Amino acid sequence: MKRILFTALAALTATGMTAQQSADSLLTQDLQEVQVVSTRATKKTPVAFSNVSKEQIKQVNYGKDLPQVLQMLPSVTMSSDAGTGIGYTGIHVRGTDPTRINITTNGIPMNDAESAQLYWVNLGDLTSSLQSIQVQRGVGTSTNGAGAFGATVNMLTENIGAQPYTAIDLSAGSYGTHKETVRFSTGLIDDHWGLQGRLSNIGSDGYIDRASTRLNSYFLQGGYFGDNTMVKLVTFNGTEKTYHAWDYASRKDMQQYGRTYNPCGQYTDADGNTAYYKNQTDNYHQQHYQLIWNQRINRQWNVNAALHYTRGDGYYEQYKTEQKLYKYLLHSALGSKSDLVRQKRMGNDFFGLVASANYDNHKGLQANIGGGWNKYDGDHFGRLVWVREFSGSINPDHEYYRNNAKKTDGNIYGKLNYELAKGLNAFVDLQYRHISYQMSGTSQEFDDNHQQRPLTLDRQYDFFNPKAGLTYDLAPGHKVYASYAIAHKEPTRNDYEDMMAETDAVDPQAERLNDLEAGYTFSIKHLTFNANLYYMVYDNQFVLTGAQDSNGEMVARNIKDSYRAGLELSADWRPFDGFQWNVNATLSQNRAKNMQLTVINDDWSQSYVNAGTTHLAYSPDLIVGSSLSYEYKGVRAALMSKYISEQYMTNSGFKAYKEDDGTETRAMLDAMLVSDLDLSYSFAPKRPNGQTTSRPTVTLGVTIYNLFNERYETNGSCSMNFRKAADGSIEAYNGGWAWATFSAQAPIHFLAHASVTF
Repeated sequence: MKRILFTALAALTATGMTAQQSADSLLTQDLQEVQVVSTRATKKTPVAFSNVSKEQIKQVNYGKDLPQVLQMLPSVTMSSDAGTGIGYTGIHVRGTDPTRINITTNGIPMNDAESAQLYWVNLGDLTSSLQSIQVQRGVGTSTNGAGAFGATVNMLTENIGAQPYTAIDLSAGSYGTHKETVRFSTGLIDDHWGLQGRLSNIGSDGYIDRASTRLNSYFLQGGYFGDNTMVKLVTFNGTEKTYHAWDYASRKDMQQYGRTYNPCGQYTDADGNTAYYKNQTDNYHQQHYQLIWNQRINRQWNVNAALHYTRGDGYYEQYKTEQKLYKYLLHSALGSKSDLVRQKRMGNDFFGLVASANYDNHKGLQANIGGGWNKYDGDHFGRLVWVREFSGSINPDHEYYRNNAKKTDGNIYGKLNYELAKGLNAFVDLQYRHISYQMSGTSQEFDDNHQQRPLTLDRQYDFFNPKAGLTYDLAPGHKVYASYAIAHKEPTRNDYEDMMAETDAVDPQAERLNDLEAGYTFSIKHLTFNANLYYMVYDNQFVLTGAQDSNGEMVARNIKDSYRAGLELSADWRPFDGFQWNVNATLSQNRAKNMQLTVINDDWSQSYVNAGTTHLAYSPDLIVGSSLSYEYKGVRAALMSKYISEQYMTNSGFKAYKEDDGTETRAMLDAMLVSDLDLSYSFAPKRPNGQTTSRPTVTLGVTIYNLFNERYETNGSCSMNFRKAADGSIEAYNGGWAWATFSAQAPIHFLAHASVTF
């Protein structure tokens, strides 16, 4: 033990510990990647996907969240509440929202079991500990965890390499943004043992007023590597404190108060002045443990298994104005309403097992069988911290609701890729998934008689998700493929809770997706070109409505018939050494069919009108990305540009609604074209004798974001009313409570960055 500790210390101080570099180190690397073999696509898999290597991650990883790192991939858009890409960010693929994107790390599910999304703010700087990322678009191949209705993000944590190192990564720039990361690795000790870790601190004041973010995290892994065996313990965590910025601002507010205006936490103090609650924050700690075993049995067979456990604890605190006290189980002699401060808390455990067995006869047959069993147990409860107008005593730990949720998710899949004839491969992928979901306790909703509604649920879902396809090598460098897949997905916790708040509530239904894809790939020495056609037909797709619930979260509803169809194009051109141009474009139609609108009649009764085929919310028809880079003798320059066409914020088909004074309020996210410029220089300092050494290596640079100072928004919310106009047509109008708010993004700003590796 003393020897191991001494060797690790030597690596940290860069005293030159060495490890044998041989074919064994490559075998060690392969062993560490076994855990994602069964869930990743290959060139013989008939699906659309993009691979992001460790080097590509490094070139854009200066402290912003992973959605910002992936934003240049085909069909990807991202959002940022704080306006700087740090804090609460989201990734959208083919117009689908984050709750419909499956995310795994080392094959282990990362999506929250109830909300079905991953909150990147809880995992600050995980990007610095990744070896590679694969993004599969559409249904993709079978994986563990949440159903994939737009994409699968498959992450592999960093390998423990043969060589020891110590590295420091620093970034600092606009809006008080900074990042400090220390990384180290012992390399392989006695060719069998290794230890690697990272410690990170990220902070930003945000572009939006008070939208500060404070992120602290670590990553640590240690492993044993035999000739055919790897056992590795991986642990990482994240703690975050983030000021709310999710209510966004209207155009009118932006004109009056500026684009950085943030209404979160706003109230009127005792003197009648506008004030902002200082602790309007989100606070969370998430701790992950993964025990991974990979075994190479022989040249044809390898297996892997992983145990995992995640603990999450946290709360967000809100100042709420003019709240009805009965909804907090209070009655006051001073009135029925009051300003108050509340906390919404949660604590949860998520644990399970994933495993796979992988076969390759190296003669045209590959097969995988795998699956997982995962259990979630979480408590949700509300706590009242302070009441402004209250007569009588109040318990500061007063709870006004509490419920528990238990969710079990099990799946098994089998995959087969077989060469039917020379150049012709058949792919079959069959998955069975079972979900058991129970909730018990009270909710935050009350009925018309002021009685608190229970939050009880007992649902069982059984899904069969088949996939099949063909790939064919037409000629050297030319490949075509086609596939058909069926996927299902259960409703989220928010889907159930939001339906309870509706007077005409209906039970949320599970979704079904039929995904047809066909593509062509052309590849020669200096050029790779890909084209992919997709047609995704949904039954009961959950689509964001544009509205936000009382917690500030986006509301989704089932739409019976809808589809997403598009053409994805991408090319990678390298005409000479050092120069590279990556470009991609997605042209799509995202539509709801037979969309039903609730119309308010003159007598205030309601009726339903079929609006026909309408645009799906937050789904642009055109996305274009371009990345030009040139590198020469350590100097690298890269210009990255992204164009996103306008987006509807509701599914109604209306681009605006009428105000009471006859003016119109636009309810669209405008088209945007945003460019970033990255400049860097990497070098190895010379020794006193004039020779250079591979270490230390130094990289210095600066990234200028939003180079051309575009005024744009990446997200927003909208709600509107509908009525019959004098000519019998349907029109959208305010009606006293319609709104359209927008998430403004930062103008031109920068991050300077430096990295030193010993």
